[in-house]
Formats: sequence, structure tokens, C-alpha cells
Amino acid sequence: MIETPSPTPPAASALPASSDSAAADVSHHRTIRSFVRRTGRTTVGQAKAFADVGPKFLLDYSPAPLDFAAAYERIAPTILEIGFGMGEATAHIAGVMPEKNFLCCEVHTPGVGALLKRIDEQQLANIRILQHDAVEVIDHMLPPGSLDGAHIFFPDPWHKTKHNKRRLIQSPLIAKLAARLKPGGYLHCATDWQPYAEQILEVLGAELLLKNTADAASGGYAPKPDYRPLTKFENRGIKLGHGVWDVVFTRV
Repeated sequence: MIETPSPTPPAASALPASSDSAAADVSHHRTIRSFVRRTGRTTVGQAKAFADVGPKFLLDYSPAPLDFAAAYERIAPTILEIGFGMGEATAHIAGVMPEKNFLCCEVHTPGVGALLKRIDEQQLANIRILQHDAVEVIDHMLPPGSLDGAHIFFPDPWHKTKHNKRRLIQSPLIAKLAARLKPGGYLHCATDWQPYAEQILEVLGAELLLKNTADAASGGYAPKPDYRPLTKFENRGIKLGHGVWDVVFTRV
């Protein structure tokens, strides 16, 4: 179990850290993981957020089902987010959807600190953060049928073919997520790398518990939902002519 960070978090080099999109280390011969280890520095403002709001919004990992009502102090539809990076999109979505709870997994300490800072600045009450591997969270803390949705935005594409096996979105993880969704719940993925978008469509399309919300005329890709904002990173890509693909499936 991880401990709630102290007012001055340990040096980032001593902590597990992900890319902004929590890439996976996945292959047939390895245990699925939702992150790669990267270094980063925590700012003074992020450290202050750990101290000031961390005790309320950070949850401890536990190999036991999460008590949602106790964690959020209410009962509401819950959305899982895997790999929120610096939390820009997460905070925006939580702000425009206050009626929903957001359970956010990220191991990158500066990113966790940045989201805590946004929570404080924007006075958000519906976010809880688990600074832990999302796969273990799914396996041990989220019972079947416990989620109303899941977001995976811009996971590391691992561009080189020899590294494709490290991509997060592969059949074993999607099977786990599909089982945790309630009937009618949704899984929303977004990527700016077309080969990865094609893989996402293939993997989600092969999962019998999921159904694509988009039709064949759109190539299987969904229009960008209103709740997902354009991030600075995404805006830069669009200006350079890069595409962005949203894939939204629902649990049957």
C-alpha cells in the first residue's frame, strides 16, 4: 500500500513515474502495467498541494474493494481515468460534470501534484486520486459492474513496431475494463497516432462485452465528445496538421 505523500514528497527519482499518458509495459510474457518509469521534479506549488489537499483527495491503494460512498462522501456515477498526465483535461471534465465522481490513476508524482493544485484552485469536490498502477487498482479495488465509464486519453503510442507490445490498450486490459463497466457504461479512448487508433478500434471491437457507438460511415471513430477539452498539446498538433481520433464503446 502506498502512503499519503508528506508535505515535501520524496525525490522524484526515488518514485515510480509515468509518461503523461501512463503507457503500458504489456506483452504475453509480462504482467500488464499501466505506466513506464520516468523521472520528474515536483514544484513548490505541487508540494504545497500535496500537503494542503492531498489528505482529502488522495486515496491509499488497498487489495480490497473500494468503498465508493465513503471515498466520495456521496453515491454518484463513477468514471475511471487511467493516466491523467498533468490533470488539465481531468479538472476540466470534473468541472463540467459535477454530478459524477472521477477516480483518477497516475503514478507520476509531478502530475499528481499538478492535479491536486488544480483541485484546490478550481474547488473541485468530485475527484479522488490513486497514485498507483491502474491495473492493480482495477484487479483488486474495482468489482465487476462498479464503473459508469472509463477514460484513456493519449496513451503513449510507442511508435516503433518493436515497441508496440508495450502499448496500454491491448485485449487483456480491455477485458478487465469491460467487466468493470455497468451495462450501458462507456469506454472512451483518444489518440493522435493513427496506427494506434486503428489498433484501439481492433482491440475494442474484438471485446464481446463492448459495442461501438460510431457507425461504419465514420470509419468507427466517434466525434469528440463535448466534455473532452482540447489540450495545449492537442491544439499544437492540430495546427501542425495532426489528426486526433476518439473511440467510444459502450458495455452491452
